[in-house]
Amino acid sequence: MKNNTSAMKINMFCCLAAIICSLALGSCSSDKKDSNNTSSDGNGSAAEMNDLPVVKLAEVKARPVDQVQEFTATVQAEVKNNIAPSTPIRIKKIFVEVGDRVKKNDKLVQMDAANLKQMELQLENKEIEFKRTDELYKVGGVSKSEWDAVKMAYEVQKTAYCNLLENTTLLSPIDGIVTARNYDNGDLYNGGTPVLTVEKITPVKLYINVSEMYFAKLKEGMPVEIKLDVYGDEVFNGKINLIYPTIDAATRTFRVEVGISNADMRVRPGMFARVKLNLGTENNVVVPDLAVIKQAGSGDRYVYVYENGKVSYNKVVLGRRMQDEYELKSGVANNSKVVVAGQSRLVDGAEVQVEE
Repeated sequence: MKNNTSAMKINMFCCLAAIICSLALGSCSSDKKDSNNTSSDGNGSAAEMNDLPVVKLAEVKARPVDQVQEFTATVQAEVKNNIAPSTPIRIKKIFVEVGDRVKKNDKLVQMDAANLKQMELQLENKEIEFKRTDELYKVGGVSKSEWDAVKMAYEVQKTAYCNLLENTTLLSPIDGIVTARNYDNGDLYNGGTPVLTVEKITPVKLYINVSEMYFAKLKEGMPVEIKLDVYGDEVFNGKINLIYPTIDAATRTFRVEVGISNADMRVRPGMFARVKLNLGTENNVVVPDLAVIKQAGSGDRYVYVYENGKVSYNKVVLGRRMQDEYELKSGVANNSKVVVAGQSRLVDGAEVQVEE
């Protein structure tokens, strides 16, 4: 019994010693690992460097940039005339078709002449009456007031006849092309749509609305480049015909009329046009398009600018786009360095690594 008690005490002592040794070895191992980690990163600086965002930079400079403004417009005829009589009347004959070219004073439409013939007879009677009264007035047979009344009646009838004559034979008021025919021979003109439409398309014109900031830079006669979607990249030369003298207070724009000579008549009313105005040059910073970031949920644009190991998030105002570059009106100073790759991990004021 005494020997069993002694054996139990010896076993307990051995187990306790084993546990103590195990804890000691674990502590040493942990201390060794910490020591190894500390020595490998040099107080943590190497690991921190590895965690910094890596970016590519581009140095940007100011240079002269053409101040080109582009506008869209619809081509219009120089003059547009609606051909119609002043009162409802039957159409006897139309002499032209859509697409026909006409000269000024060409006969376009003949209206029914029955009323004209009747009025012509009435005019002849008034003329005879006036001549008789005039002879009597010369010899004192009628008073001045009677002579005046007969003369006035004759002149009123003559004016009415001339008006009806103009509205019976319809002539072209301009050189142009017939662009619409709304009636056929024998139809009754009802006073609605015109019988014909004639447009002068040599030259043609366009209207654009220009920001008031350019009001002092535009002059009549300035050259203008025009492209028409139907002709692709072909450039048509035009010029500023008229600058309207007032600014629209609602839109802060003013109207400008642009003319195209159109001698070959290839430009037609209704075509969609893109108008380019060159307003001289300005010295502005130009950046690669990869540097420009659009802020989500707004139209604002930003560029990350690098300085002394950090980047700043600069709001910019864009000017022209020139292939793979943007002109900046403001936001980035001359000779700055901007981020062109690696922006996804950046925030304002972040430290970065620069990829060589």
